[in-house]
Amino acid sequence: MAREHGRGGSAGNTGIFGGSYGLTIIGAAVYFVGHATTFWMGVLGILKALVWPAFVIYKVLELLKL
Repeated sequence: MAREHGRGGSAGNTGIFGGSYGLTIIGAAVYFVGHATTFWMGVLGILKALVWPAFVIYKVLELLKL
């Protein structure tokens, strides 16, 4: 019988893409907060770090005229 790891389905099996996405979020947060000049710019930097992939995809699709 297979041994279960308590992961309720395949949600916990994201592989290397989940880890690399997490690292990009952390890297973006460090970049944006490092360039912030005020506390609120730092808070905005954290928010930007969470949503920057959406802006990248938008720009790529815009450049490809899709």
